Formats: sequence, structure tokens, C-alpha cells
Amino acid sequence: MGYVATNPNPKNRLVGDCVIRAISLVSDKAWDDVFLELMLKAYDMKDLPSANNVWGAYLKDQGYKRHIIPDTCPDCFTIKDFVREHPKGTYILATGTHVVAVKNGRYFDTWESGNEIPLYYWQKED
Repeated sequence: MGYVATNPNPKNRLVGDCVIRAISLVSDKAWDDVFLELMLKAYDMKDLPSANNVWGAYLKDQGYKRHIIPDTCPDCFTIKDFVREHPKGTYILATGTHVVAVKNGRYFDTWESGNEIPLYYWQKED
């Protein structure tokens, strides 16, 4: 359980592609394939691929459902807490500025983002 350092970006870049990285990691698709699919969705929606509504629509098309995290403790529930409470399943967590892949009790990112505060998540429906 816990953090796994990983970067599916083919050029090992670290900035601006967290949505693509997260989707790639949970879907077992190549970064390039996710990039192209998101670009097509963005083109259809006339918005940027990193826009929440674009990648959200993409995930919905892929069988994910969005859930809001209750704000009973908005500053104390972290990605680490989410992972402990969700040891099984496939999720994509969104903070105000970042997106993280979570799969079966582990979170995958290019940096240790476990203390970030998630606002909502997408869960893969069976």
C-alpha cells in the first residue's frame, strides 16, 4: 500500500500532463494513446484536454462515475487517507490543481502527493 513513483510520460516530463498520466496509469493505456483520445474529446468539446469538463466527459465515456468527497474535514482528509479507506478499486483523484491515479490501495504519481487534499474522485464502475 502507499505511494508508487512512476511517470508514464514517454519523455519523462513532469509538468502539465497529470491528467494524461493518471488516466494512462489506471487504464493501462499508453500515455500517447490517452493523449490522442483526450485531444479528440477536447476538439469535439472545443476546450482544452486538461479542462475538468473534458477529461471528466472522457472518464464518463470510459465507465467512470464521479463522487464528491464530503467536506466534514476539508483540510485534514488527504490522498493517503483516501487510499487507506479505499484499499480496492480504481480511482482518479482530483485536488484543486492536480490529478492522481489510485489503484488497489496504491497511488501513482511523479512526486509524493499523499498529503494533498482531494476534492472529488472518479471511480471505475464494474
